[in-house]
Amino acid sequence: MAAEEAGGDGADRGAAVQEYVLDHVMENPSTYHIPFTHESIPIPEPFKLHGAMVILCSVFLIIIFCVLYKKNAKVPTGLTNLLEVFVVFIRDEICIQNMGEEDGRKLTPIFCTLFFFILGMNLMGMIPLFSAATGNINVTGALACVTLFFMIFGAMYKNGILGFFKAFVPAGVPWPVLFMVTPLEILGVFIKCFALMIRLFANMLAGHTALLSLLGLIVTFGYLVSVPVMILALGISLLETFVAFLQAYVFILLSSLFIGMMYHPSH
Repeated sequence: MAAEEAGGDGADRGAAVQEYVLDHVMENPSTYHIPFTHESIPIPEPFKLHGAMVILCSVFLIIIFCVLYKKNAKVPTGLTNLLEVFVVFIRDEICIQNMGEEDGRKLTPIFCTLFFFILGMNLMGMIPLFSAATGNINVTGALACVTLFFMIFGAMYKNGILGFFKAFVPAGVPWPVLFMVTPLEILGVFIKCFALMIRLFANMLAGHTALLSLLGLIVTFGYLVSVPVMILALGISLLETFVAFLQAYVFILLSSLFIGMMYHPSH
């Protein structure tokens, strides 16, 4: 009888952990539960949890770059020097490398904003009591739409409307084959942005789900598994920190490649 009760308690705890993981990672709750209490703070309906994280990350970046970042310093030091390492790398090794000198320099501010914004939201998911907004497909979809905007309207502005559509007609291809190739080329523009959206969303969702599931084992099975679970959780946390930087880098790298291909179709 006692074994059955213990098993029932374990199942109840497991169900509670599963509900918490789904609520914290996959859903977008409209209330913020205060830790160690039974109280919660309502979040305005237009924002919800992930919307609040997006706003908080934006405010945090504004403070860093408008207040703490010393752009007029002759010799950058401290935080300014650290940030400029990322800015220079994005400008020289990503933007200029994939879009050319002129377009790369013009779009560097956009790509720096995307990088730090995505990185900030990724890292916020590693802070206790916060959530990673990039684990929400609506957020990653909006970010991918920024890339799509430059792929379509940026290319139209640079090459003209006629030049934009000529990019979907490969030179030297027999005209009967063009009826199949051209629609695929047009569809490829949207597929690339869809891949950007899914890649970022899936990586961040999977990492946080695995981390919370491991910690949930302690709640389900008790403190007997706490030591191995905490070691595994620490390893995943370190991996998640690396993935946070990696996914921000991959997103802007692929975006620069896709935009560069639309801006310079002959290449």
